[in-house]
Amino acid sequence: MQNQPTLYEEDRVYEISPQNAPQRRLWSPVSLVIIFFLWLILQIGGLFSPGLLDDVDSIYIEIAREMLKRHDFVTPYIDGVRFFDKPPLMYWMAAGSMRIFGVHDWAARLPLALAVLALLLAVYVLGIRCFATISPVGNPDRGGFYAAIAVATSIGPYLYTRFYIPDILIALWMTLAVHLFLIALNRIQPFSLTSEPRQSALLPCLAFAAVMAANVLTKGLIGLIFSIGFVLLYLAFTKQLHLLPKFHLLPSTLVFLALAAPWHILAAVRTPPIPLPPNLGLPASGGWAWFYLYNEHIARFLSKRIPHDYGQTPIWLFWLLNALWTIPWAVFLPSALVDCIGVLRDRAKHTFLERETSISLIVWIVVVLGFFTLSSRQEYYGLPALPALTLIIGGFLAHADNRLRGDAESYQRSALRWSTFTLIPLSLFISCICAYFAFTSPAAPPGTDIASLLSANPEFYNLSLGHIFDLTGEAMSLFRGPLIAVAVSMLALGPLSHLLRRSGRSYLANLILAAAMIVTLLSAHEGLVRFYPILGSKDLAVAINRAGIQPNDKIIVDGELSSGSSLIFYTHNQIHLVHGNVNGLWYGDFWPDAPHILESEESLHKLWQSSTRVFLMTYDSSRIADLDRYAPVQKLASSGGKILISNRP
Repeated sequence: MQNQPTLYEEDRVYEISPQNAPQRRLWSPVSLVIIFFLWLILQIGGLFSPGLLDDVDSIYIEIAREMLKRHDFVTPYIDGVRFFDKPPLMYWMAAGSMRIFGVHDWAARLPLALAVLALLLAVYVLGIRCFATISPVGNPDRGGFYAAIAVATSIGPYLYTRFYIPDILIALWMTLAVHLFLIALNRIQPFSLTSEPRQSALLPCLAFAAVMAANVLTKGLIGLIFSIGFVLLYLAFTKQLHLLPKFHLLPSTLVFLALAAPWHILAAVRTPPIPLPPNLGLPASGGWAWFYLYNEHIARFLSKRIPHDYGQTPIWLFWLLNALWTIPWAVFLPSALVDCIGVLRDRAKHTFLERETSISLIVWIVVVLGFFTLSSRQEYYGLPALPALTLIIGGFLAHADNRLRGDAESYQRSALRWSTFTLIPLSLFISCICAYFAFTSPAAPPGTDIASLLSANPEFYNLSLGHIFDLTGEAMSLFRGPLIAVAVSMLALGPLSHLLRRSGRSYLANLILAAAMIVTLLSAHEGLVRFYPILGSKDLAVAINRAGIQPNDKIIVDGELSSGSSLIFYTHNQIHLVHGNVNGLWYGDFWPDAPHILESEESLHKLWQSSTRVFLMTYDSSRIADLDRYAPVQKLASSGGKILISNRP
């Protein structure tokens, strides 16, 4: 019985595609200038403010600083204690930048900003491959351009590059991996879509392995799961699993191991198992391997990680947020997704390249979001799927621009409909809300600490944006300028872009959409700067440095490490913690080389009445009366509801 043809074997005809059209330039200098301008304004413009945030932002960057200080790039340390949570690539990037430019917060942030630029260019290039044949004549890069500016100006990618986390970097590795796989697959397939001589798939396969290794060194084993999961699911869906042995598996595996294995081996060797305390849910002995490979991966996947120091986003909200992270471009996503799925349903009407694109992007989304649907998840974990979502949107908008295609008018009507019934009402609603708070909130007295105007909702603080729920109407007066800017930008984002789209100038409408988002996102950044005292402790670190801290002085934080971790970076001094043996430091503190930084109430009282000068950062104002019994309390500074006191002038 003759085998059924695969999804692709029916397409043994020559098609115009980016791979077989060398006679024309597919990229546009104008598009690249616009993409670079967006990146420069939004990413480089935000490098220098605010200060590092307490918790993960300053913890990761302080680990990088301690790597430089120790000249140890294998075992991460924070505050002198071993830290096993994450692989080292993010630390290496920040350390390398600080080695070149000096130990500054902006220098540590620079690699993440450069990674965003790389992501924009990677999305642009992949978009050209996917949509060159449906983009307007003379503008074959239009789909990639729209996708790239959507990544640059969407809410999610911008918000989650305000602090130093790896998820946008994972999005870059996924974009490169998908593109490299498609190049390799086209070279391996038994039929040719081009008139050019067949090229070897070895180089893209080796590059895919290198990108996968970078992915693993960025956030662990999901780098393997996402990359290999995409390949296997794609090949299974297209009935091409029999081609898998042709992907140069042996040399690719060797490249992957050569890049990814050394750090894992050295980390395990340098932190072998030691006896662990009983009755804590821990094994009898454990080292780096138990915590990193089991606790950080398997136990986290099963929501059994010790300690359980992170929130859990409901599945429905997780999926919804991953669409909302592409706002404002998300208004076109429903039609774009329907169109993408429709390509698979009606194969006869669509080219090979269109079907390849639809399958790739859908599989990409399913692999990333499907994994976290089954696993523990936070609201930003789906960011590696955002390039696929923006590519779907970019292709849809490019299709609407191509007036030579017979179905372009239906795309234009659909885009206009979503603009009319979603973008305009949403933008006007946001504009009215921002204007209302900007002009009705009573002005706070000069010098008011923002903390005094907020409510406290600690039940949300395990979420990355949990402090948003603390905002009150009174606090809005501190954000009057950003609120007015957003109110005005929404008028351009909604009504103005709609009028341009309605008049047939969709390209200009999309540029106005991006320009309005520049204003909106810069306003959000300014809001973050004004909200910073709640999230970071740089002001208190400056007060400590101004007081002339000496080598024998002690800095103590009244709480866990994440309560004041930015103090370490800005003072370049170790901090001690009262009741801080939780979360980040608890496991590393079991090691014999861990310094004595954990204090109790009794040891704090002894230090306070000793000759040692102590700087204490606390959220609890009752500490002043408590410690005044042992030595006079000097109040040095306060910021964001935190108080800095000392036992010496």
